Amino acid sequence: MSCVSATKENHLRETGQDTTSRPPGPSVGSVTNQISAIHLTKQLQPASLSSSSSSSSLPSPSKRLVGETDLSGQECVAMQVDGDEEEFPDELENGCSDDDGSDCSSVTGVSSTASIAVLSSIEEPMWSGPEDGVEERSALVPSMFPLLPPTLYFSTASERVELLPPEQRRLLKWKMSTVTPNVVKNTIGRSHFKVTKRSHDWLGCWGHHMKSPGFKAIREYQKLNHFPGSFQIGRKDRLWRNLSKMQVRFGKREFSFFPRSFVLPQDIKLLRRAWEDGGPRQKWIIKPPASARGIGIQVIHKWSQMPRKRPLLVQKYLHKPYLISGNKFDLRIYVYVTSYDPLRIYIFSDGLVRFASCKYSSSMKSLSNKFMHLTNYSVNKKNAEYQSNSDDKACQGHKWALKALWQYLGAKGINTTLIWEKIKDIVIKTIIASDPYVNTLLKMHLRSAYSCHELFGFDIMLDENLKPWVLEVNISPSLHSNTALDVSIKGQMIRDLLNLAGFRLPQREDVVAAPCSSSSSSSSSLSGGNRDRSRPDLSTDEKVKRAFYLTQRFPDQDFFSTVLDVLTPEDVRVLAESEDELSRRGQFERVLPSPTSSRYLRFFECPRYLNILLDQWEQCYWSNRTKGISLLRTLCQAGVHLGTTDPAHMWSKCSYVSRLEPHRQDLLSTSRSRVVVSQRRCSQPDHQDQDGSDTELQSISSSMPNISLPVSPCPGTTTTSPTQSLPPGEFI
Repeated sequence: MSCVSATKENHLRETGQDTTSRPPGPSVGSVTNQISAIHLTKQLQPASLSSSSSSSSLPSPSKRLVGETDLSGQECVAMQVDGDEEEFPDELENGCSDDDGSDCSSVTGVSSTASIAVLSSIEEPMWSGPEDGVEERSALVPSMFPLLPPTLYFSTASERVELLPPEQRRLLKWKMSTVTPNVVKNTIGRSHFKVTKRSHDWLGCWGHHMKSPGFKAIREYQKLNHFPGSFQIGRKDRLWRNLSKMQVRFGKREFSFFPRSFVLPQDIKLLRRAWEDGGPRQKWIIKPPASARGIGIQVIHKWSQMPRKRPLLVQKYLHKPYLISGNKFDLRIYVYVTSYDPLRIYIFSDGLVRFASCKYSSSMKSLSNKFMHLTNYSVNKKNAEYQSNSDDKACQGHKWALKALWQYLGAKGINTTLIWEKIKDIVIKTIIASDPYVNTLLKMHLRSAYSCHELFGFDIMLDENLKPWVLEVNISPSLHSNTALDVSIKGQMIRDLLNLAGFRLPQREDVVAAPCSSSSSSSSSLSGGNRDRSRPDLSTDEKVKRAFYLTQRFPDQDFFSTVLDVLTPEDVRVLAESEDELSRRGQFERVLPSPTSSRYLRFFECPRYLNILLDQWEQCYWSNRTKGISLLRTLCQAGVHLGTTDPAHMWSKCSYVSRLEPHRQDLLSTSRSRVVVSQRRCSQPDHQDQDGSDTELQSISSSMPNISLPVSPCPGTTTTSPTQSLPPGEFI
């Protein structure tokens, strides 16, 4: 790992040469990459799908799905384009973010009868046909629980997916974006998805983040790969603001995993004071708050070097990193969130280790050398000394697999399990920092919580003491795959992610219904006044139960454990959905909820009932998951999750003797019924999103006309609620 000369370095900067560029792979259809750093053009060739027989009945539960490959003239995974040209509603804000370049492709100009080949010669090996004896997998994964719908299965390149019956196969539509990565196209292509340009009939889309009101246009059966408000940790300035607030509330002992940061121009006086107190040998790193791929980043040590352009993020530079063979490196950790309420967080077991391509020096004279101080692939690939690596098990070159790093460090006697646990702690706390913003916007703009999921790319650096530090969080992490190492990690990760996402086939009549205005993709034409219709309606009984567990001033573990004593229909549905999801995790690890997740509940700005429910479920059944699953199967077989009048599943009417029966009777008292709510201020989204309020108790109390829930106003707001008494005998 040697350093390129200054002359060669300058030459590479000027010419922008990239010795790692890929040869164009074979393709069917016209696919043009629209990212300026790549400009790959794939050649157009006519092709048609060969006929294949389809089953007349649903696939058997014992099988699962894999990719489509029969093309006339050649054998490769393909996707068909279907429908009319129409832009995705409220066009998304940025180009491909993150730092590894992109393989984002557009379907612009492809006719409705063309097929888009989504394989390149680099991305994945082509499947060579049924004669190889590859196992065929069912297209649908059955639920573990009766009366719950199956989910679509996504395969690896070595599997083949069974075709659904024609009526169901017509529903497999994907909304293509200019930033949909090839690795995603490959995976959905193997599951026989077609590309659609309509705005209402697609089931999935992998695209840019967009402004929050645009989410109103997403229908109940559709999934987009972003949550509204996730930029609160995806933008560098918002990330540090939110983590700093958490540090003020909970102390440096819990939140000391990010460098001291200042956002200019707001913090210019604070920065100047810290600068003067730090002495002449200090180093600072300057970052534009919304840039990617290392653009605009500088390391400086003089005030006169401070850029005049604003806004800027200025951080203390981590000048003593852990080095391997003299080189600095960081870790790309893939974090997947399937739901924010309840919050469910997964971390992929593998990732990437990205090295600077020049040996590290702490000399002030070296600060301008980006090949030494930055680990971004898009920067270091321009170094003539950059060494690629295609072996996911080898500790060589300037990019390793994360598992290879753990093996390398483990051979040196380092406790890698401890490092991994610290990284998981950082991930959980950082995601929680975004919770109030995202949940507020979900309630404001989404018809169904099913419609959002998100992959985050956490950049983590280890210092000389092997303490992990979060550098930034990417809401559109690069999925570009230009080596076998990338394909091995990202291909498996995306396949597991899409299975975790739990894509479901909608009812045909729901999809066929045309939008209110076929000529417009505006969110208002789709949202109307019924955007909450798909959300499960909580019964009054369930609202009372939630209010009870959210309003206790000093709840303890014994109190919270009673939440499982009476499982309401919505409790059963959420628990069954979570267990189903966990069973599809592949190589992801669920880190929240977990057997130890209780310690994180206090970090939520607003307590959430479903987080409490899942936390208690984990504590009760993590060591005997079979027992918990068996209980849920029995309840689902009885249809409890679909709604019931059985008193055994009605919290306020149940005759069981609770450990906290006196507390429950206080809540349900006919003459003294008042739920006292102690409410903290919940953060409001910025700018155009400030008209929401993330208070679960408010939403519960507002729909309980016969129950008094006086709400304490948030600081700086004027909140009033009507006071009404509980009618005698209504809940007893």
